[in-house]
Amino acid sequence: MHNTAILPLFYLPPVGYFSLLQQAGQDFLIEKHEHLVKQTYRNRASIYSPNGKLDLTVPLVKGAKTHTTMKDVKISYDFNWQRLHWLSLETCYRSSAYFEYYEDELSVFYTNKFEYLFDYNIQLLEWLNKKLKLNISLNTTTSYETEIGEGIDFRMAMNPKKADELTCNKPYYQVFEDKHQFLPNLSIVDLLFNQGPQARLYL
Repeated sequence: MHNTAILPLFYLPPVGYFSLLQQAGQDFLIEKHEHLVKQTYRNRASIYSPNGKLDLTVPLVKGAKTHTTMKDVKISYDFNWQRLHWLSLETCYRSSAYFEYYEDELSVFYTNKFEYLFDYNIQLLEWLNKKLKLNISLNTTTSYETEIGEGIDFRMAMNPKKADELTCNKPYYQVFEDKHQFLPNLSIVDLLFNQGPQARLYL
């Protein structure tokens, strides 16, 4: 796999993920055939709440073990997590400069139901790609490769449990930063709601 970067697919990915996408340009693939890695951004996003960092987790159907292929992982609707996530986004960003600009389109992802986590995440990523005007083609892997040759493997990069070199630490205005200071590498929606069209320049 010559000089191709392999990236995981996250739910409302952190800011650093999009900086990575821009660096990779068109020469990257989204991993579709890896086994589910739990307690990662694959089904979790971090936003800025009045009380500090808040994690939003997409629940998965029981039985989604680590040997389940990512493309086959199903979302659970045993409770109305979509309403909870949307209310959290509203509470956290209603007073931000650009939330109202994006809310109608984004709210669709919290009313329509998606069976598979991969399909949900990839459609969110496509929407974010358009809003950020990145003009990136989102192509996926066709099989799982343990070794990717001369390519760059980012599949285990960016973990909510630990900081890494891909964290974006450059400050931008955040709604509650007067209470808790700047929080780096939150979900891209934090940057989008606070910076709007300027988000691309930050990346």
